[in-house]
Amino acid sequence: MTTVVLADDEALLRKAMAALLPLEGEITVLAEAASGESAVDATLRHQPDVLVIDLEMPGVDGLGAVAEIRRTRPNQVILMLTRHAKPGVLRKALKLGVQGFVTKSAEPAHIAKVIATLHEGRRWIDPDVSALALVDDCPLTDRELDVLRVTRDGYSVADIAAQLHLAEGTVRNYLSNAMQKTQTRTRHEAARYAREHDWL
Repeated sequence: MTTVVLADDEALLRKAMAALLPLEGEITVLAEAASGESAVDATLRHQPDVLVIDLEMPGVDGLGAVAEIRRTRPNQVILMLTRHAKPGVLRKALKLGVQGFVTKSAEPAHIAKVIATLHEGRRWIDPDVSALALVDDCPLTDRELDVLRVTRDGYSVADIAAQLHLAEGTVRNYLSNAMQKTQTRTRHEAARYAREHDWL
């Protein structure tokens, strides 16, 4: 028997999954969560074999919830449901160690099969999701993205340098490169551009 916590803000979909998954496989739904915050609480409290979580949720989204859960339960098995599999988002999820991705339009029988696969210690990425993940259109380096991420919070060059343990000149170089690659005039525009393209 595989224990599961279901996290999705769409009540109809969540309730349907909670009702159908146990019919499709040896699955017990321990708890449901309607937000990222409650997903974190439910996962830490119930410690399921697999957390099934929606990527897009109000407040703390799926990625934010996963990052929070990883701090306490680094080995938690996670299946992420997504409608819009953007490359930047998928990269972030993979870096957070998400083991499975399934589209939200998948049949309950397929989701149940993937839950069993993940519980056995294997990984699963739906083919249409993985195809999108391969379209990596981000020209920025990881360091340039780090600098833009902190820029987004309104910090000065000196603050960014201190936060990332870099020299101010190095930060200016990264910002200059990022602005050049995004063809923007200011670092704030570059950060906005990167965010709109799901690179951050």
